[in-house]
Amino acid sequence: MADRHNRDIDRPRAPLPEPLPVPTVDAHAHMEIVTDAAFDSKEVADVIAQAKSVNVDRIVQVGYSAEQSRWCVGAAEKWNSSVLAAVALHPNEAPVVEDLNADLKIIEELAQHPRVRAIGETGLDYFRTPPELRARQQESFKWHIDLAKRTNKALVIHDRDSHDDVLSILSEVGAPEKTVFHCFSGDVAMAKMCIERGYILSFAGTLTFKNAPELRDAVKLVPLDQLLVETDSPFLAPAPHRGAGNTPAQIANIVRAMATERNQDLAELATALSENAERVFGSFAP
Repeated sequence: MADRHNRDIDRPRAPLPEPLPVPTVDAHAHMEIVTDAAFDSKEVADVIAQAKSVNVDRIVQVGYSAEQSRWCVGAAEKWNSSVLAAVALHPNEAPVVEDLNADLKIIEELAQHPRVRAIGETGLDYFRTPPELRARQQESFKWHIDLAKRTNKALVIHDRDSHDDVLSILSEVGAPEKTVFHCFSGDVAMAKMCIERGYILSFAGTLTFKNAPELRDAVKLVPLDQLLVETDSPFLAPAPHRGAGNTPAQIANIVRAMATERNQDLAELATALSENAERVFGSFAP
């Protein structure tokens, strides 16, 4: 993940969108990269406040390394009515960390925290991981799946250029009851398969990109109770601000695009997305 950070921290942020008519949730964000600051800093407070100003009043802060997962837990403790945490080793981290077992032990300890509500983001990424390292990545994925089941917490999956193997491993070892495909990137056929298996599909700003018609086709098919929305901030700012720095506030633009594609009332959709997030991750209340 480190190679992605520097180029995203310094981008000018997208302007704040028009507020949503009702509150909703950003199901996947990386505020430590957005701010490049401590979890209890004014910079993080400002990101949370700006999101609240457009009616995005809750954020799931998602881990990708042992050190950063600690940051997630700290944020969930500090901002305890607004933030929940997910902890994991990202699939790009797992094959290259110096001591995989030591880092997995840290993740397992953090997973016991009451404000950690998901194991993620884990999964497979064949875009950045060469073939000779993929077996280690797959074993890490299986370990995280088992942890999610042992802790009865949601599984948050990162899947890049690896659809077939992700689905195969989930079938092989058995998916947790609550399995979320973060930043869903599949086509209609994959969406149908995931829907049939009861997985949750979370859509990000990529839904608005001109070169992603398959995502717009897919989002129309997802039953309302299997749908989430996320920013993956600071990455993937939605149109018309693609290329800008993304923040949780941009959920408002993504939900509007989703409502248009689904021909659905905006307030009804935002309410359902909020309810889905609390069903998957639990209450944000302290």
